[in-house]
Amino acid sequence: MRRATFLQVLILQALMLASALLAATPVFAEIRIIQSPGGQVGPFLDLFEKVRESGERVVIDGPCLSACTLLLSIVPGERICVTKRAVLGFHAARSVDRHGRFYAEPEASEAVLQAYPGPVHDWISRHGGLTSRLLLLKGRDLAAIYSRCR
Repeated sequence: MRRATFLQVLILQALMLASALLAATPVFAEIRIIQSPGGQVGPFLDLFEKVRESGERVVIDGPCLSACTLLLSIVPGERICVTKRAVLGFHAARSVDRHGRFYAEPEASEAVLQAYPGPVHDWISRHGGLTSRLLLLKGRDLAAIYSRCR
């Protein structure tokens, strides 16, 4: 499997952020997440802070992975809904060094886990916690935590 260069990772993250911003539909007062593989934490935190302040609803309508799941810690749960296609993907925090190598960030992982709402935190804990393995929350388990979009 070919490894992405640091520049390719940055370009991909910029495209993902642009995609998330384009998914914003203020006319309908909602943000629709169709597909987000995640990326660097900072831009997602900034985006979700703006969403929280705007009062917009977030519709999760596809994969919301990695840093995308930080929305659960920032946007009030009553303003989040999920469709049948929604999938939340969680893993331990990690950073990339200047050579493009990933390394674990255990303190950041613990902080993120504690910031998730109780039901999400509990689900992650029941499924082995935040590790390098991607945990996928979907279907009935997800619908038991967040309301279905109408």
